[in-house]
Amino acid sequence: MRAAVALLTAAAVLGLSAAPAGAAPVTLTSGHVDVLDVDYAAGALSLSVNDGTGGSEVERDPADVVLQVPAASKITVPSGSAWSFLGAAGSTAWVLPQASTAGLLWAGWNTLEIPSGVLQGNSVTVKLASVTGPGAFSVYTVSAGTPSTLYDSGDGLPDSRTVARNVHAHANWGFTQPGTYTVTFEVTGRLASTGATVTTGAKAFTFTVLP
Repeated sequence: MRAAVALLTAAAVLGLSAAPAGAAPVTLTSGHVDVLDVDYAAGALSLSVNDGTGGSEVERDPADVVLQVPAASKITVPSGSAWSFLGAAGSTAWVLPQASTAGLLWAGWNTLEIPSGVLQGNSVTVKLASVTGPGAFSVYTVSAGTPSTLYDSGDGLPDSRTVARNVHAHANWGFTQPGTYTVTFEVTGRLASTGATVTTGAKAFTFTVLP
């Protein structure tokens, strides 16, 4: 794993609602979305998609969501070996950017609903377990023009990172080829009271990258 980068913290999200059971799959195309919404309640961790693209936030089952990466997300891969995870210099990559951008998803994650003191280290481990698709998938940040990868399917999986509770953060989500990707994450923690491991189980997320 490469060096971690600072994560942005935010106040707890208020007023969340849940998608109706058995809701039809929804395609999210632009606006704020926490792809990884990690919650803890009644002795269990859960992992959902926090859909903030509409007028109110809705927690959705990842199986009911398609995250769209449109042609407008295309970038030209910069020169330099630090960018090679996106492909050869001068080639095209598709990136949902770290900053909010009109017409694109602003994709991130949060651990805002994990109470303090429940988990050892007040943190969880977020693991990228597998990726299937036509190309490589990555999550990365950029500082002073230099990228730092958080997850990169191109250099082998699984990739795991420790994420503190009460964090809300955004990064760049990159894809090297158009097509459909299934990206599987799992979040685990250890209870402070007993040391027992709690897990969300493996959850598959679908991204559709348009040519």
